[in-house]
Amino acid sequence: MAGTPDVAIIGGGLLGWSVAYRLGKAGLSTLVIDRADEGFATQAGAGIIAPGASFRASDQLFELSCAAMRYYPELVEELRSDGALDTGYAVVGALFIARTDDEADTLPTALETIARRRASGMGNIGELSLLTGSEAQSLFPPLAPIPGAIHFTGAARVDGRKLLSALKTASHKHAVEVRTGTATIGLEDGRAALKIDNSTVPVDTIVIAGGAWSSSLGAQVGINIPVYPQRGQIIHVRMDGQDTSAWPIIEGYVSHYILTFGPDRVVFGATREHDSGHAVHATAGGVKQVLDDALSIAPGLAPAILSEIRVGLRPFSPDEMPILGKAPGIENLFICTGHGPSGLTLGP
Repeated sequence: MAGTPDVAIIGGGLLGWSVAYRLGKAGLSTLVIDRADEGFATQAGAGIIAPGASFRASDQLFELSCAAMRYYPELVEELRSDGALDTGYAVVGALFIARTDDEADTLPTALETIARRRASGMGNIGELSLLTGSEAQSLFPPLAPIPGAIHFTGAARVDGRKLLSALKTASHKHAVEVRTGTATIGLEDGRAALKIDNSTVPVDTIVIAGGAWSSSLGAQVGINIPVYPQRGQIIHVRMDGQDTSAWPIIEGYVSHYILTFGPDRVVFGATREHDSGHAVHATAGGVKQVLDDALSIAPGLAPAILSEIRVGLRPFSPDEMPILGKAPGIENLFICTGHGPSGLTLGP
């Protein structure tokens, strides 16, 4: 990179590269510093892109979620025009299932809520319909007998690793550069100053996008970034000989979910562990929890071949809101983190 970069972004996950792509396209000289930590959230995230069907998210996230859903199709086309053809993004629809008669009684009201969200501008919902259990099972054959479900056709999923790779490819086209190393921040005359592996790097502006490690970067300049790691364990299996690529996402009144990717991959998720620290490993209890829940929802997946257990550390903020914007009291430092389990949805 000739001369001083306009912006240095600390963090090589989806958030960091999403920032880099926009800045590179805007003509700013941009540097991404990636420590390549094991377990950063993008590497493990499941990739359900359908916030309109969530009944756990805060109403405060609605506006940001609406903007994110409007942006995703635009981003996919933009990346393709920049030569990144495989983003891992696809519209496959979803089933919001009722597992008991009591839950089934709430489905008409839930459908009305989702329809209102669609009318208010929330994307990735599509056509809505109430299905019987057998109708739902026809769309997702391994599903257990259930009393009913809501089907919405517009739900999408994304392979986070492919999307990250696409962002890198497109960013490099716009002269974004990357360095592997450990970034530290100091203060010089009230401005943030950057070092990489103890070497000073002149830069105009710095962005902290360090995911679950962001709080330690803020502490270097006396700023409290209230983010901590929330560990997620996610299990991938293969349905040998079956094409799972068009099966819908499975959600419901629980935090666990099932989604699929072609040609035969099925994903079970996920734990939400608030006391894991930065430990990146699977646990017997976590794996059992995810498998028990998934197979109670879809016992027809029991013969699936265990393929992989992914573990990611989500950057979780106590109020479950992302932390975005200029750092207090430091004019050239910005913060972009805290998306928790919604990073693949809201991050870009």
